[in-house]
Amino acid sequence: MRIINKVKQMLYYFFNIELYTPITRFKRRGGVIGKNCEIFPNVEFGSEPYLITIGNNVRITNGVRFVTHDGGMCVLRNMEMLKNADLFGRIKIGNNVFIGWNTIILPNVKIGNNCIIGCGSVVTRDIPSNSVAAGCPARVIESIDEYYKKNKNKCDFTKDKSWKEKRDYLERKYRNGDN
Repeated sequence: MRIINKVKQMLYYFFNIELYTPITRFKRRGGVIGKNCEIFPNVEFGSEPYLITIGNNVRITNGVRFVTHDGGMCVLRNMEMLKNADLFGRIKIGNNVFIGWNTIILPNVKIGNNCIIGCGSVVTRDIPSNSVAAGCPARVIESIDEYYKKNKNKCDFTKDKSWKEKRDYLERKYRNGDN
């Protein structure tokens, strides 16, 4: 095991290649994460991942960016108004949360339990539990209950199917463009 770790260290040192999963990398940099979470490979936790807490049953998809500091402070530093100043904030993600592709979450944001954050959202303020939020800036567009009622009769139950079974089912369903 020591040899494998040494090879990993050398790959990172010489080629900037990491062989860790996104969850392992997040934890190694001080982030706190619950159980049964899924983090897609292209997620960026910024320079202060130790300011981020993620609950249980959270899925974070490709391109999501967590921003724990205000980079604009460099303007005030350059003007010598706030020499050596930085501005940081925590980010807290509740339990049972889905965060869609290319979402940006800014400092001092809390996302409650049972939330869906739509693709491309910019989350600038807290999102209450049991909400669906989307947009730039993100705002609550409906409750989880409304989302359920709107979609319950539109679902395809394919999660227990193999890739091929799912493909065959969807190709049959959409073959004639009827749906």
